[in-house]
Amino acid sequence: MGRRQRQRARLAAQPDDTAAAEPDDWGAAQKSEAGRRAGGKPESEYRDAEGNVLALRGSLPAAARREYTGVLSGGLDRDDAAQRAVELLFERLAVSWSIAGLQVDRQRELLGRYRMASAAEREFVREALREHVAQHFPELEVP
Repeated sequence: MGRRQRQRARLAAQPDDTAAAEPDDWGAAQKSEAGRRAGGKPESEYRDAEGNVLALRGSLPAAARREYTGVLSGGLDRDDAAQRAVELLFERLAVSWSIAGLQVDRQRELLGRYRMASAAEREFVREALREHVAQHFPELEVP
């Protein structure tokens, strides 16, 4: 018997006033993406000439800033370090990316789409990250 089945069985065994709970009310795992984002810093949207829209988060935790700085100045080859640093920033800041009308907003899909991006799309992302970081996190530099 799975966790959901046990929860349903417990709810069915309770008096009628508490048994009316719907599966959508069962906790944080069921909350929508919009609900999770509502309490955070505002998002900024960046558009390219083709109409693609990249939404970036307005906050970056101190630990992520330290990780970014470490990757950027790490012992890797300079080009590899710069590429990984941009990818790390994208991974931490990207909320959604609308490309040719297709909305991508899951973290794994965003990162996968960035890795498959054309040179022009990568340049758009780099420019958006540079502008965003300069505005929100002036202590960081984007390669």
